Amino acid sequence: MRRITNYKYMIATLLYVSLFFIQSLTLVWTTGYIFQALILNTAIMLGIYAFRGFDNSSTSSQNSCFVSYLSGTILGTLFSIIPILFFSARLPRFTMAVTAGISIFIFPYIGCMLMRYTIKHLPPRRYLVIGKEEELSPILEEVKKASMNKIEIYTYMNPSPATLTAAIEIEAIKPYDAILIGDPQLARGVSDILDGAISRHINIEYLPKLVEESLQRIPETLLIKFKEYYTVLFSETYISKRIRVLDFLFASFVFLLASPFVLFAIIYILIKDGRPVFFKQERAGYLGRTYRLLKLRTMDDIIDKNGETKTVDTKSGKILRKFRLNEIPQILNVLRGQMSLVGCRPDMPWQHAKWSRAFLMYSARMNSLPGITGHAQVLYKYVNTDEEVKKRLEYDLYYIKNRSVKLYLTTIIRTFETVLLGRGK
Repeated sequence: MRRITNYKYMIATLLYVSLFFIQSLTLVWTTGYIFQALILNTAIMLGIYAFRGFDNSSTSSQNSCFVSYLSGTILGTLFSIIPILFFSARLPRFTMAVTAGISIFIFPYIGCMLMRYTIKHLPPRRYLVIGKEEELSPILEEVKKASMNKIEIYTYMNPSPATLTAAIEIEAIKPYDAILIGDPQLARGVSDILDGAISRHINIEYLPKLVEESLQRIPETLLIKFKEYYTVLFSETYISKRIRVLDFLFASFVFLLASPFVLFAIIYILIKDGRPVFFKQERAGYLGRTYRLLKLRTMDDIIDKNGETKTVDTKSGKILRKFRLNEIPQILNVLRGQMSLVGCRPDMPWQHAKWSRAFLMYSARMNSLPGITGHAQVLYKYVNTDEEVKKRLEYDLYYIKNRSVKLYLTTIIRTFETVLLGRGK
């Protein structure tokens, strides 16, 4: 998976540099034009990334690839126009049109063709798995699919020292590339043999790393098999100072940019539904501490004909919720330090208590600030059932374990696709 990711970066860099070459054919470079081209080209590439133009699922289909490049290019171009307007000598419209045209009509075919060719000619990585097939095969089948069949299983073993030694002795034939520890309990019984394998330069890998890199989530199977490992990891609670600085800068900018939309939403709610405009609700925050979440009112409780209370969209809510406009006031929660732009969606206190009892390591979601958007929101969906909550937890735990400035920025970029295409409903 790491090699595939590196090839993606190389292809993205090639496309990025190609834009500058194409632009050089349409104009004479000046300092102002260079800065504007940097803004435009970077925005386009980020837009393509936001719309998953470099994901395996997109590159495997030419139609999906075209849609990703088309959407990303339009979004990137529109965003780049804002700073370009501040230049006195602006990038020629013809240059911008040619850049967008190449990105929309040429790049999808070049990018996807290179990705498919590269992945096709990468040799698969074969594993000798220490673990039981009936327990590990479902999750490894998912990994195989996510890697576009570049992961193969040589065999599963519940090994004794003798059987593992015999398997290692045939290493010269190279029937497998590495030993994968899928069950640490079974591996403990042959730890001396594994130490000897390392001294013979046989690669030893662990299931959590392979699964997390491939699926970007932590399935329950891993939490159970590697409970000691994850218990130690999720015992750490902290708020990243670097991410807090980014929260403040981005939240302030977004609040100013979104102010006209908030004003429109307030007027729209008053016309369609009347007061109140805002909705406050107690939520479980960092380490389970409660705070008041602020949203625009887009839902109401009604009593149906059976006398039961149901929550339904308001008249204005159908539009506002579709484009996530009801979420914008939460920026104030971010500025107060109660939330982050990126994190796990905060539960109501009773939900947090219920699911913490029901699901292994659920309380670890609150090891950092809750977020307006999040890794689970952009890669999974809005949850309604306990089973969906359990699935969402897998993505949330991945974010908590791997949270970094890079993952934070990646999630923000992908949020544009989620909002504009209405994903995660």
